[in-house]
Amino acid sequence: MKANPPMTTRNSTFTIAVLPGDGIGNEILPPTVALLEKLAHHAGSFDFRFVERRDCGATYYQESGEDCSKAAFETARTADAILLGAMGLPSVRLPSGTEIAPHLRMREEFQLISGVRPVKAYPNTPRRLLDERAQNIDLVILRESTEGLFYTQGRGEVIGDSEARETLRITRPTTEKLCDEAFRIARRRKAKRGHASVTCVDKANVFRAFAFFRKIFDERAALNPDIEVRHNYVDAQALDLVRRPWDFDVLVMENMFGDILSDLGGGLVGGMGMAPCAELGVDHGLFQPAHGSAPDIAGQDKANPTATFLSAALMLDWLAQRSGNAAMADAAALLESAVEAAFAARALRPMEFGGDQGLLAATRAVNDSLDALIGNG
Repeated sequence: MKANPPMTTRNSTFTIAVLPGDGIGNEILPPTVALLEKLAHHAGSFDFRFVERRDCGATYYQESGEDCSKAAFETARTADAILLGAMGLPSVRLPSGTEIAPHLRMREEFQLISGVRPVKAYPNTPRRLLDERAQNIDLVILRESTEGLFYTQGRGEVIGDSEARETLRITRPTTEKLCDEAFRIARRRKAKRGHASVTCVDKANVFRAFAFFRKIFDERAALNPDIEVRHNYVDAQALDLVRRPWDFDVLVMENMFGDILSDLGGGLVGGMGMAPCAELGVDHGLFQPAHGSAPDIAGQDKANPTATFLSAALMLDWLAQRSGNAAMADAAALLESAVEAAFAARALRPMEFGGDQGLLAATRAVNDSLDALIGNG
């Protein structure tokens, strides 16, 4: 039977499952945990209990033959939130030829249907587009994370050596929840920015499953008349993310489309080291950078921690919404502001962008920026 994590209230301790995983995941989570501890100490109205589990991921699979121990999975299930570094190594494969990915099982088991992928341009980061409006890129890609083409992940059918099949699945209950989340995100953004829109990204002109997805989106849109609604086919959306990404706000789409377009979005604002992610369900939330384990740079002090820091800010914001702890919402805003201020002052210069800072120096830059904001400098 599924055990829901305990609901938390004001002035309480939040249990966070910490899953470093593989590669640079082991390097980027410790400074992230330290930042969260600093924010909790500053706020004074909440605290964290971090439970780290290293028995999950490709490295653990090499040692044990399991991608994640039952104990680690249960730790994730019962925590208030899950903070994940990176899972998988290209050189470690299952007998099917696919990579080790226990976090995909968590998506399904914990029903983390909403993959929230913010795409935001920060000051003094690379502009992949020459247009000056590229500095105003600020959108959210909302990726359905349990169905779509990923539905048969690990269960695809191979027929001899001549054919392979995967099944794309779209269901009404999941799509309704996803679309409702898209409009909820848009409404929060509208309260801050004064405007908002939700674009349904699909391939409804070709596939019945996507026509069904669009039909459900339009039904949920009718319940949210205060939010502007748009439609775009996925191929046209890929083109528009290069031509005019500053014109979009919230984009909602199927799993595989979101997997691809969110990486495109990361590239527009500097790279995958700038791509945070929140994977949300009714009872669970998992937070991780959207980049992989990057074994080619692991252990070399070259990782860009920005995406992980921003994922931690998303976690704080989500916990604040669930608990009603206003100080936690302030902490989320403080952490994002510290990252933005560090970039604006050119104090944060990751190697990913050709800068001179590895993980340790980049972490110091964000810590110094946070200290200045909270008056510790």
